[in-house]
Amino acid sequence: MRSARPVGLLLSAAAVVLRAIGMTVLQPLTEPFGPWSERLPGNNAYWARDLRFAAIVAVALGLVLAGRGRLRWSGPAVLLGGLWVAADVAIDRADPSGDGATVLIAAGGCAVVGALAAVLLWRERGAPPAGPDRPALIAASCVAGVLTLVAAGMESPTDREPELNQAAVATAALLVALTIGAALAAAPAPARARFWLAAALGVAAAFGVGLIRAVPPGPRLLVELALGAVLLTGVTLLAWDWPGGRPAWRRHALAGLAALVGPVPMLVVAAIAMMVLLPIGATFTALAGNSPINAADSDVLLSLAGLLSGLGMALLLALPTLVDRR
Repeated sequence: MRSARPVGLLLSAAAVVLRAIGMTVLQPLTEPFGPWSERLPGNNAYWARDLRFAAIVAVALGLVLAGRGRLRWSGPAVLLGGLWVAADVAIDRADPSGDGATVLIAAGGCAVVGALAAVLLWRERGAPPAGPDRPALIAASCVAGVLTLVAAGMESPTDREPELNQAAVATAALLVALTIGAALAAAPAPARARFWLAAALGVAAAFGVGLIRAVPPGPRLLVELALGAVLLTGVTLLAWDWPGGRPAWRRHALAGLAALVGPVPMLVVAAIAMMVLLPIGATFTALAGNSPINAADSDVLLSLAGLLSGLGMALLLALPTLVDRR
């Protein structure tokens, strides 16, 4: 995909803006609690943090797309994402709010992304053109696809905040764009059929995200399973080789089965591991100076669970590309 670089940088910038809004507009909505035990927050209280962390991952994924998956871009992108999370915790502790803070944080973030992109472009001067790293792009697409499920299904203790629906839809839409963009960039050769398929996949994913937000939290699981299956199977159709000019339907059927039964169980396992073995959500809450979650509930960082699950799906769906290349 020739437009991978501008599209990736544009999506990274959009993620920076979403993250700034999440910090200064949404985060204060989740912190009306004092330090009194009878008012400690419950499950999913810090939903704005999860959506914000998903946006930070989207910043890194946009840079991976801009670099067409090559290590020269992917390495700094991952490092930037880690540093951005640390900076996010420090900024959260300061409790910024208001339009001025939103503009300042968004502008600063865009400046950081622009400076990093400028340095990486300068380092590429005079280097011979290199092809895309297809497995890395498929991995980025899988991570974005699973995080789409996390963002679209995000809940709060009341689920009555109109801002939650708006932020969840916006973040999920951005992740859908990254999913499809990275998958197209991983395609072995441009083809009109793949672009039509990408357009259809985008429409189906947008419908799925809207449907998830339209139904109550309980029945959402079935819609999330369907959306994950459609989105990740679409990734394989866009990114895998087409022997003889057409998809190998048997392989894609197996991929569809993995996409149906894989992401949600991986999310559950990762969430349980964080609750039992590594209470990283509570650690982030404490570092940010926020009220701890009620002892009867759990402080789970769903965005991290989505990242780990996306990497797990990447191991499954990027493997055929490695085999084909070999």
